Amino acid sequence: MNEDRDVAPLQHYDRSYFSSWNYADRGLGRFSMYWFARRYYAALVRRYAQTGQGALLELGCGLGHLLGLLQDDFRCTGIDLIDYAVEQTRKNAPRARAIQGDAAGTEIFGEGEFSAVVALHLIEHLPRPQAMIGDVHRILQPGGLWLFATPHPNYALRRFKDPESDAAGKDPTHINIHPPAVWRAWCEERGFRVLRHFGDGLWDVPYVPLLPVKLQFALFGFPALIQVLTRSTFMPLALGVNQIVIARKIA
Repeated sequence: MNEDRDVAPLQHYDRSYFSSWNYADRGLGRFSMYWFARRYYAALVRRYAQTGQGALLELGCGLGHLLGLLQDDFRCTGIDLIDYAVEQTRKNAPRARAIQGDAAGTEIFGEGEFSAVVALHLIEHLPRPQAMIGDVHRILQPGGLWLFATPHPNYALRRFKDPESDAAGKDPTHINIHPPAVWRAWCEERGFRVLRHFGDGLWDVPYVPLLPVKLQFALFGFPALIQVLTRSTFMPLALGVNQIVIARKIA
């Protein structure tokens, strides 16, 4: 199984990225989908990561909100290629260490340096994601948590969407989108045990004509809301616009 070798479109990675494509379609304020999602991911990290004041790394830390939620629980580090992202991380997670650099450049970190590594919608942007998973394995402690989220190219209702303009397809920086079996195989090949692999819900409405978008969001998105509010992981992969992987480095 070979990984893709696309070239990363670096020209898109500047401040404007955070007002383009998927960021342009969603609010970031209190009680927004983004706001709930960051709290959900923080709860998953606390649940599955080893207890104690371990070290956590977020690859592609974006605006730093997840690190802001976890900075009291872990010694947090974030890395992002975009200078604006680093500025915002320092603002939103003042106790975290924020580094400007390529998230694939993990050679700056030591072997077994972290007890948890998180990458939310980062790995699909990388030209060599399979190698990146191996790098994550190196910098994690035995038993360490590896949690990432990435688009699901074959979720159940995508056939009703235009794949060129839906949440996964409209972002030209998504150069490595793969089905669940590929990500799972790459994790297992690199020495991870996958604990949970599930979907995040059918939130990328509309799927059908005539029905108002808000009504579709309520109907199709309700199970995802329950998953988020209950901090559970019950959503089948087929019912997720994105797939979420929770894995542990085999000790």
